[in-house]
Amino acid sequence: MRKQKTTQNAALLVLLVLGGLAVAGPSGLLAWSENLRLLDQREAQLEALQKERAALQNKVALLHPDHADPDMVGELLRSQLNVVHPDEVVIKLED
Repeated sequence: MRKQKTTQNAALLVLLVLGGLAVAGPSGLLAWSENLRLLDQREAQLEALQKERAALQNKVALLHPDHADPDMVGELLRSQLNVVHPDEVVIKLED
């Protein structure tokens, strides 16, 4: 009789622990809204990164060695090498 009572108490303790984890655990009911908020945040980050990637892919396509876009090449020359034409005036703006 005593062994049966101990077994029942151990089973009850295990069920209580599992129930507590189901409610307050890292993937329980209380963490559900936080997980949804993080999912929305990550989806927004993913969308921003996909837009940035598309812009970079476009820039790479414009700089392809076989058919480089003259405007893009000129822009990069001016920004990276500080190259200007003799008839241009450079106005520096402070950030």
